[in-house]
Amino acid sequence: MPDPAELLDLDRRHVWHPYGPMPGRQEPLLVESASGVRLRVAGAGELVDGMSSWWSAIHGYNHPVLNAAARGQLDRMSHVMFGGLTHEPAVRLAAKLVEITPEPLQHVFLADSGSVSVEVAVKMCLQYWRSVGRPAKQRLLTWRGGYHGDTWQPMSVCDPEGGMHDLWSGVLPRQVFADAPPAGYEQGYADHLHDLIGRHAHELAAVIVEPVVQGAGGMRFHSPAYLRVLREACDAHGVLLVLDEIATGFGRTGRLFAAEHAGVSPDVMCVGKALTGGYLTMAATLCTPRVAEGIARGEVPVLAHGPTFMGNPLAAAVACASVDLLLGQDWAKQVSRLETALVDGLSGAAELPGVRDVRVLGAIGVVQLDHEVDMAEATRAAVREGVWLRPFRDLVYTMPPYITGDEDVARICRAVCAVARKA
Repeated sequence: MPDPAELLDLDRRHVWHPYGPMPGRQEPLLVESASGVRLRVAGAGELVDGMSSWWSAIHGYNHPVLNAAARGQLDRMSHVMFGGLTHEPAVRLAAKLVEITPEPLQHVFLADSGSVSVEVAVKMCLQYWRSVGRPAKQRLLTWRGGYHGDTWQPMSVCDPEGGMHDLWSGVLPRQVFADAPPAGYEQGYADHLHDLIGRHAHELAAVIVEPVVQGAGGMRFHSPAYLRVLREACDAHGVLLVLDEIATGFGRTGRLFAAEHAGVSPDVMCVGKALTGGYLTMAATLCTPRVAEGIARGEVPVLAHGPTFMGNPLAAAVACASVDLLLGQDWAKQVSRLETALVDGLSGAAELPGVRDVRVLGAIGVVQLDHEVDMAEATRAAVREGVWLRPFRDLVYTMPPYITGDEDVARICRAVCAVARKA
């Protein structure tokens, strides 16, 4: 076995971790293996994973069905270029996604990551309007409090004030921002959306939002009715609607896709994270025939985007197995069970000093503080409870794997409360 101290020393000197400085200021935990809902960590034993590896490992780790899909595909081919070639895993995955996503999404562009799928979605919308003779429609509208990824166009539609990318506010494309959506339905806010889309319709290519749950921008929930408002306003003013379901897709909110809470169909949809059950990086951008046919009528009739690992057979095979695994069980009952357990387990947090709000939706539990979390102290508090959590800003939250048992959910909730008390 490798020496943990040596690995951590090499990590400190050479590895740049997400959202961290170089060299790092906080020593990461060294994961030696993972199985079920547990991470085996050097020096800390087993920790229950309350994060699903940033919301992706919905089936847990080392799952025999997903392992078998990966091994079986390795025996055939791990990768082949997608330009001019195709293969069964990618074709079957695209067909599955069309079958389970809202009508009339019919066309699937396979991407490398969630952020890249948003880049592709934006490119689709911009090229659509250029192709149909409206090149001035180049801007995007979103609401504050959102997060869509760390590459260029996605950064431009993240919250420009207080978000992770406000450093680039003077350099990124200038988009149109509505106020953050209230939790409940307010007619005044609906009117605000209608007015803003109407006033900017001549320059808007698309509206892009995270449906029902704003993820890394603040873990905020909003009324599904606002999605219907956006759909109506976009239709009335000739603007495309993009729904970013990267974090919310595949059951996390209690519906297979969060758009279903509102009965709304977008023109373009992005999915990722849980697509492969957390095994491999893959995402997808789906669009309607209207969007695809509009692009095809243009001076440049192709979507000029082609990642080297687009449609990777290994990732596609595991994604097919993950979707089948999800749909082959009563996933909605699992998520409902988690929701009940999170409500029960986090109810006491509302009485803790420094807690501003406690909210739960589906398999998402959030405790919001009135101060920023001390990450080092938060990690120690969670590990003492035998749990892995990764808070950010003023938020202590959990998105556990769907297979998490009741005792482990209770342990996660105790850890969230412990972090809220200590951090």
